[in-house]
Amino acid sequence: MSRYWSAFVHQLKPYVPGEQPKLSRLVKLNTNENPYPPSPKVLAALQAASDERLRLYPDPECSEFKAAVARFHQVPEDQVFVGNGSDEVLAHLFMCFFRQSKPLLFPDITYSFYTVYCGLYDIDYQAVPLRDDFSLVLDDYSGDNGGIIFPNPNAPTGRALSRDQIAELLRRNPDSVVVVDEAYIDFGGESAIPLVQEFPNLLVVQTLSKSRSLAGARIGFAIGQAPLIDGLERIKNSFNSYPLDRLALAAGVAAMDDKDYFEACCARIIAGRDGLAAALTERGFKVLPSAANFVFARHPAWEGAALTAALRTHGVIVRHFAKPERIAPFLRITVGTDEQNQALLDALDAEL
Repeated sequence: MSRYWSAFVHQLKPYVPGEQPKLSRLVKLNTNENPYPPSPKVLAALQAASDERLRLYPDPECSEFKAAVARFHQVPEDQVFVGNGSDEVLAHLFMCFFRQSKPLLFPDITYSFYTVYCGLYDIDYQAVPLRDDFSLVLDDYSGDNGGIIFPNPNAPTGRALSRDQIAELLRRNPDSVVVVDEAYIDFGGESAIPLVQEFPNLLVVQTLSKSRSLAGARIGFAIGQAPLIDGLERIKNSFNSYPLDRLALAAGVAAMDDKDYFEACCARIIAGRDGLAAALTERGFKVLPSAANFVFARHPAWEGAALTAALRTHGVIVRHFAKPERIAPFLRITVGTDEQNQALLDALDAEL
């Protein structure tokens, strides 16, 4: 804290990321990273791009990467926006669309960066409570609003909505921008991207951090009709004209184009998630239905914080959220490799 800070900085409540431990021997199941390496084609593209051209600025339009995203999702290139991770994309769209006289709506249990952005950009919001089973019911989002945003699947619960449900929400809110944050969509959810052509108020955000093993490269994008994308470009070019460096752009193109590796990797994680959920259930855990690369689970005999601490003594780290209070008993557990998942189960067996 400094006397040189502005009053605005004093009142900010920053986002707290998951721990990135320095000890490599830990079984790290706390930040939803992909346990498998990037595609070999990504690694080859990075090597090819590591040459004297690094002295030059990258393409400010990110044209080749936009084209790769457009090919994969079968949309026009002018419907793709690119940012330095989906967090930057989200930050720009909060500034672009949600500074309204009416409140932004999002779930009360969700990605905690949403409230951080509202504080940063002075956006009024209303946190809509999830139901008792932690489901997100779109009937609760029918009131007057200045925009709607939610992850699908939701985080940290992992529960997902169908595309038909999202389409109905869009029909009910034609005058609001609706953002579907699809960081985990590739692990079993239904993407809303096919709805973009029908609904001019829909913006879908995705990342290469999870399903394409590129959390370290910081690559995100949004897909929506061209007028929404044009607004985001205005914000981006008022902030940073070069959101992705040359290496990230090369990695992004290769990752989007290697569909076979992407699908095989997702299938391994889905199988691992289902096996982990079953094993936890056998040990007495309540496990929420998950369409993500993590599970959200609680044990009736343990408090969440205590079990998190106990697992750490065995070299296994998971994510625990103390607030809001009704999720404090739960652990969010990233799906790891078979060996990592078994290490978690062995640690639980030792404690339970």
